[in-house]
Amino acid sequence: MDKKRQSDLFNREEKEFLEKEAPLADRLRPKRLEEFAGQNHLLGPGKVLRQAIESDHIPSMILWGPPGSGKTTLAMLIASVTSARFIAFSAVLAGVKEIKEVVHEAVEEWKYRKRRTILFVDEIHRFNKAQQDAFLPHVEKGTIILIGATTENPSFEVISPLLSRAKVFTLRALAEAEIEGILIRGLTDQERGLGNYLASIDPDVIKGICRIANGDARVALNTLEMVVLTTPPDPKGIRQIKGKDLEEVLQKKSFIYDKSGEEHYNLISALHKSLRGSDPDAALYWLGRMLEAGEDPLYIARRMIRFASEDVGNADPQALQITVSAMQAFHFIGPPEGELALAQAAIYLATAPKSNATYLAYQNVQRDVRELENMPAPLHIRNAPTSLMKELGYGKDYQYPHDYPDHFVDEEYLPENLKGRIYYRPTDQGFEKEIKKRLEFWRSKKGERQG
Repeated sequence: MDKKRQSDLFNREEKEFLEKEAPLADRLRPKRLEEFAGQNHLLGPGKVLRQAIESDHIPSMILWGPPGSGKTTLAMLIASVTSARFIAFSAVLAGVKEIKEVVHEAVEEWKYRKRRTILFVDEIHRFNKAQQDAFLPHVEKGTIILIGATTENPSFEVISPLLSRAKVFTLRALAEAEIEGILIRGLTDQERGLGNYLASIDPDVIKGICRIANGDARVALNTLEMVVLTTPPDPKGIRQIKGKDLEEVLQKKSFIYDKSGEEHYNLISALHKSLRGSDPDAALYWLGRMLEAGEDPLYIARRMIRFASEDVGNADPQALQITVSAMQAFHFIGPPEGELALAQAAIYLATAPKSNATYLAYQNVQRDVRELENMPAPLHIRNAPTSLMKELGYGKDYQYPHDYPDHFVDEEYLPENLKGRIYYRPTDQGFEKEIKKRLEFWRSKKGERQG
């Protein structure tokens, strides 16, 4: 047998071995569009992506969706039905050198064989701007068809020129019914699945796996494979899988959460809006989601301190003290006991009266500081620690409020160009109602003099 035949035989045997020993989630990847679970809004009959695949008119595209929604599987399906050359690599491992080599091969393939190249880039959001720029001319010419997969929002992670030349398809997390269908196929498929293991599994176990998978088919199949393989068969050779077997495998729920990615901002936004909406139950849930997923508790505490000033303000001045105390308590006690202090603060913020008057007042101040002339402080409210300053009029005619009735004096404290400006307008919420009364009284005293 010549060396080439020996090499081909070895490669084929190695491929067959790897496919046989691959994890269930990899072995069970659909090989036909009819086997693909979910994403009917893209792949249902008559949908644009399905028509593009079946007609072999594939555009450059970005597949954006959560983990386990089928991005890589969809790219591999496209490869199996297209006449184009297919190359796949990960943005984690590839650099500029590899990109140039792939593009060069694609140019040669088009030049001599008039055959286009589909380049599948997993985790394309990990490419920097220069790396993404390298694709632009070749995507524009059609030398390569770029298919990028990402869990991050392409609007933030993919450069605009490349985004304008590619169609973005949004994949959704799989529904529990779709996950259940995948699990049943995994259990019964004797060629690629676990059909030869004679497993008898409680329906509640299937539903439990669907629930903890959070729409991720890979997590569901990996969990199923582990629970089947680790459950010993009974005397009849049947693996009787009960809820306790699933509990043994699941040490902790697998969360979809990336502390530096979009989901991080989605959940902190959900917490902030639940607090603002005075919903303590939702606030506690989003707080728990982030803490269980491994978010830095002190980051959450800092955000709640910001909320105490931005959304509660002086409607309840205690809110700021409560949240600062919660941060200090967590710093002192640590997890898990310290998490209760954060939960207490979240409940307090959610149930506190709300006012954004402080936030709006400071926004207006910032605008005036940036846009208007920064005139000097009036002479009468300047300090005069030296005789020269006194001679120049610093502090002259300053009226000490404690020397007057109600400890108030009609005085102007703003610069000349901002006289009469009102920034802080308290609401009728909580303690701000009292503040509002005081301000109205003091402003009426000013009005008396002006009148």
